[in-house]
This record gives sequence, structure tokens and C-alpha cells, in this order.
Amino acid sequence: MKKLEPITPSVWDGVCDFNKELLTNFLADSTELSEKTRKAYESNLRIWFVWVKDNLSNKRQIDIKPLEFKRFQNWLVARECSSSDCANKRAAISSLNNYIEIYFSDDYQMFRNFINKSIARPAKVNKHVKVPLTKAEFDNLIESLAEKQEHQKIAYLVFTHDTGCRRAESRQLLKNVVDSKPIVKEKGDKKVVYYLTNKIRCKGRGDLGKVRQFAFSEATMQVLKKWLEARGVDDCPFMFVHKVCGKVKQVNDTTFNTWASNTFTKIVGRRVYPHLVRSSRATQLVVDEGVDIKVAQKLLGHESSTTTELYVVRDDSEDLDELYLT
Repeated sequence: MKKLEPITPSVWDGVCDFNKELLTNFLADSTELSEKTRKAYESNLRIWFVWVKDNLSNKRQIDIKPLEFKRFQNWLVARECSSSDCANKRAAISSLNNYIEIYFSDDYQMFRNFINKSIARPAKVNKHVKVPLTKAEFDNLIESLAEKQEHQKIAYLVFTHDTGCRRAESRQLLKNVVDSKPIVKEKGDKKVVYYLTNKIRCKGRGDLGKVRQFAFSEATMQVLKKWLEARGVDDCPFMFVHKVCGKVKQVNDTTFNTWASNTFTKIVGRRVYPHLVRSSRATQLVVDEGVDIKVAQKLLGHESSTTTELYVVRDDSEDLDELYLT
């Protein structure tokens, strides 16, 4: 699977003015998109318009035909772009077409979105089979890191597993969360104790996205405190940090990927990546602990439990066994 190189300014200069201006206006008007999505759309549409320049004589977007888009999609596949990369580019181009249809219908009355269902999407290729971490694997991972006194990595894993955070959400955790007061509730003869994080911007539409506070347990609080004790005093307000030119700064999203590939994977003995921790939490809750899918949905912040089901990996072998009972 390959990713295409980003478009350089000199190459972009050759794109026709109509398409360049269209892209600029589309991005400026698409305020409902998150900043991350806008950047992805810009990158993908630049690749599309350069391909149009090189292969369709710099046609205007409004003059392109379905077969010509199909050829672009075939070009992506021939260059071994992943199915998800192809889907992202298709979504960006289709969104631009919808923008033209909605807001420029008077100017371009004959224009129709040239991407339709009859143009089949590239076949999805699952390069890796998702196998959630078992509780035993997760516990062993934490124990191994504890032996090496990798307190920050432990804090990241425990917090992320407890809350179901995405990597971009975990990196927003502030260190002053350890000063927050516990929320205590009585449930029958039991006591419920948990803490809330600072407000964290989550995946969602617009610049602000969806803002949430994540609940976490007393056990997680103790792990976070242990990490800060080992970290010592510095001016950076974030929980998860690294040193850049001697200064302590908030980690990048990719830092968690590096930890996962260089450390977690080697300890577990198979591929571990940040999103797997989130999926593992959902699977352990629903499959191992029998928690209702609606609870897991709320933890992961999904709009629908249908999305949560995609995170839960079930072993259906027992269902199959029922067919062959003798």
C-alpha cells in the first residue's frame, strides 16, 4: 500500500485558475468541517486537480464526466493506494461536487455530481486482522512496562483503556486533572467513585468539534499521579509530553504510534496500535463483562450503537457449534 506524494507549490501553479479558486472557496465555506478534515480534503483535492491537469487537459471541475473520474480511481488503484485512501479522495471530490450543486445551481444548471453508486468503489483490502488485546495481555503489558519504570507509557495506556479515548483526545489531557475532586455517588449498598477530565475536543464537525469530559477511575488517578511524581516539575500543562531541544512539550499524535510500534508490540508479541486499545476496551466490556452495548457506546462517544458494534470483535465459533450438536 502506497501513499501519494504531496503536491508541491510549483506543480500546483499549473492547475487552472477555475479549479484553484473553486478549492479555495470550498474550504473557506465548509465551516462545518473540522480543521483536520479540511486539511485532508485540501490535500486530496490538490492531488485530484493535478491529475486532471496532467490527464484531462486541465478541465474545469464542472466539465468532468463520470468515466473520467473512474479513470482517476483506476489510476489510484494502479499506484497501490490503499482502499481507505481511495475512499478518502472519492469523498473529498464528491463533497466538492455537492458544494457546486447546492450553491452554484444557477450558474451551472446542467452540472451533476459525477460520482454515483454505479461507479464501484475499489475493493476493500484488510491488511491487518483486528484482534483486540485480552485482559491478560493488557495486564502483562502494564507489568512489563512497570519493570522498566516506563511510567508515562503506563499512564497513557491505563488512561486510554479506562476512558476509550482516541489518541488525539488522550494528548489533550492536562496534568492538573490530578487535583480534581472525586465524584461520589451511592448506588444501593455500593459507592461509585470517579473523576472527570478537563474539557477535551473530540472528533466532530466544525472547528470546535464535540467537547467532552471523560470519566476515569480511582485506579487510573493513582497511575497518573505516579507518572507526574516521576516526571518532576516543568512548565508544560499537558499530561503526556516529550522533550524537544531540552524543552518539555505536549506530545504529537504520532508519539503514541511510536510507543505502540517500538515498545508495546514487542512486549505483546503482535501488532499493537493506539486505536486497538480503544477497540479492546469495547470488546472487553461487551463480550467479556456482558455490559450493554449502549454503555460502551456512551464510553466511546459514538452517536449510534451501530458504530460501537464495529469496534467489538466477537468470537462466533460457539454460535456455529450449535449447528452441529449431536
